[in-house]
Order: sequence, then structure tokens, then C-alpha cells
Amino acid sequence: MHSPMRTPLGRVRGLGSARSGTEHFFLQRLTAIGNLILVVITLGIMISLLGAGYNAAHATLGNPIVAVVILLLLLSVTTHMRIGMQVVIEDYVHSEGLKVALIIANTFFTTVVGLAGAFAVLKISLGG
Repeated sequence: MHSPMRTPLGRVRGLGSARSGTEHFFLQRLTAIGNLILVVITLGIMISLLGAGYNAAHATLGNPIVAVVILLLLLSVTTHMRIGMQVVIEDYVHSEGLKVALIIANTFFTTVVGLAGAFAVLKISLGG
């Protein structure tokens, strides 16, 4: 399968971890930048809520723009976490069976974390 994120030499040789090393590298850097920007925005939101009561916090989190920022942060952080842990697993686990099991568990865990966070944000933002 041809991937536009692979280097020409990598395409010719067919080399790379799971044939997706360049994509993982690029996505890891992209999510790191996204995390930085979204964390700064989220910290600003949290600082603005210091000393505010429950109703003010609930209303702020109910704002669609705030909800989208937090959902984007959840997506970016969980994607970054999944890729980072996958790289660690691929580099340090040498048993193929265990490696596959850990990568599956890593994907499942990060998906559950992301969905649980998204559920909480959507419940608050949609008035649940």
C-alpha cells in the first residue's frame, strides 16, 4: 500500500516499523503542536473559572466553542498517547505475540479514555 507520508527511500525499500514510521513521526509532532495550543486555551478557560461556582463552570462548559476545544484536546491527547505508547511497545517488547497484545490493549485503552471524556463533555454541553 502506498502512503504519501513515507520517504521515497522508505517506499523503495519497504522499510519502517509496521510500514508506517514516517506517518507516526509526523502525526506525533502534529498532535504535540495541537496539544500545546489546546492546553494553553484550556488553561485559560480553567483560570477564568477560578472562584466561580458550579453553575458558572457548568455554563462555561456548556458553551459549544468551549466544548469543541475540549473535544479537540481529548482527540489530540489520546492520539498522541496511543502513538507514543505504540512506539515504546514496538521498541522495547521483543515477543511478537506480547507486542501485538499490548498494541491492541493500548489502542483499546486510549479509545475508552477518549470516548469517556467525550461522553462527559457532550453530556454537559448538551444539557444532560
